[in-house]
Amino acid sequence: MKKYIIFSYLAAAFFLVQSCATNPVTGKRQVVLMSEEQELAMGREADPQIVAQYGLYPNQELQNFINQKGKEMVAVSHRPNIAYEFRIVDSEVLNAFAIPGYVYFTRGIMAHFNNEAEFAGVLGHEIGHITARHTVSQQTKATLGQLGLIGAMVVSPQLAQFGEAASQGLGLLFLKFGRDAERQSDELGVEYSTKIGYDATEMSDFFSTLERQSEASGAEELPNFLSTHPNPGERHETVARLATEWKQKLNTTNLKVNRDAYLRRIEGLIYGEDPNQGFLENNVFYHPQLKFQFNVPANWNYQNTPQQVQMAPKDGKALMFLTLAQGTSLQQAASTALQNYKLQAIESREVSVNGLPALAVVADQQQQQQQQQQAPIVRTLSYFIQYGGAIYHLLGAANQSDFNAYVPYFNNTMQSFRQLTESSKLNRQPERVRIKTVTQDESFEQAMRRYGMPEKRLEEMGILNGMRRNDRVTKGTLIKVIER
Repeated sequence: MKKYIIFSYLAAAFFLVQSCATNPVTGKRQVVLMSEEQELAMGREADPQIVAQYGLYPNQELQNFINQKGKEMVAVSHRPNIAYEFRIVDSEVLNAFAIPGYVYFTRGIMAHFNNEAEFAGVLGHEIGHITARHTVSQQTKATLGQLGLIGAMVVSPQLAQFGEAASQGLGLLFLKFGRDAERQSDELGVEYSTKIGYDATEMSDFFSTLERQSEASGAEELPNFLSTHPNPGERHETVARLATEWKQKLNTTNLKVNRDAYLRRIEGLIYGEDPNQGFLENNVFYHPQLKFQFNVPANWNYQNTPQQVQMAPKDGKALMFLTLAQGTSLQQAASTALQNYKLQAIESREVSVNGLPALAVVADQQQQQQQQQQAPIVRTLSYFIQYGGAIYHLLGAANQSDFNAYVPYFNNTMQSFRQLTESSKLNRQPERVRIKTVTQDESFEQAMRRYGMPEKRLEEMGILNGMRRNDRVTKGTLIKVIER
């Protein structure tokens, strides 16, 4: 056995030596477990899943803008030879992320930029993740950590497997980069944006927006763009210093900010949830297009995507979602879902949910023999509900030991599913970013009140505009307001 262990470590060491490559940014050798083609193939495989998960924001002018700036930046980057795609996805979350060959900005982050220079700095940051091969490095570290455990490794049941994040491609989206990688991407964001003529000092100011947003929303709701990054205050100082250094290196003056041009570009941008795709109000989810509603447990985290609505308590001990089921009958839909999620039915009964035919199924996750003694059993409750020519699948999952504690939440949500008939909900219009011109010298708060913003939204509008209540705005200044 001792000889076998020694041989295994020698083999692993030889494998690592053969798996080194030169990092395009640093020029140093690093351990990678995939070729460049494999890296880019990983991105190509993930992109359709990400687009299906979020959808593309239907504004061709903005899509053209991010592609134009992205191509300019790629030309001055450390990997100009590979193909890149740039997309604005239809999500209200303030986020930006990258996978090999693809960069994604949400419409939520587009709404929060206040000039082209801020946008360019973040764009350069995300391109930097690709040029420095951070996704590859992070996956390599995850794999290397398992080298000594492969023989005895047991895959425990994870509630997340029932959500979209479990798919192979979307797993890349949730790959968290370390602080060193984030700092390096900040440096590259400064470098790339300066090289295409933007004032990277503005990128440092955007970190104040991120910090204020995190304080307003709560840490558990933070997107990857901020959650694993260095302290925003530290980044503000570091990026401002780097911006000065790059100006001196390139001996550049009159770098672009383009505030007014950017603000006019996002006129009419949908802000927050798009009610046409469903919205949450007073712990009830409404979907005007599909004409249904159901209750969402109070204080649960919630996310709505084109593919499913996900809900989870803050302790993470349960998960619930709604999605479309596959099948033309309740029985066929249930059978297909059980097979897809590797579930074994314990009980099944026909029920009626507010006059709609339905099937309720309790099922446990099937486990391989080697897992049975070591992994907790996941138990699920599913309601398959026939409505509007479709079958909807509501599933609640928890470890068997926690299941009974969450059954009341599952039942309350699933049994509340019903037809939506209220006209005010069916005809709800989205809020949009509107650009206004300040008509006189005054404080930001006074300007907001002049445009009808209530007290409870003043801080939100301040974050959106990158301003404080007492900041002075002069006549002719463009500001953002939110209107339906």
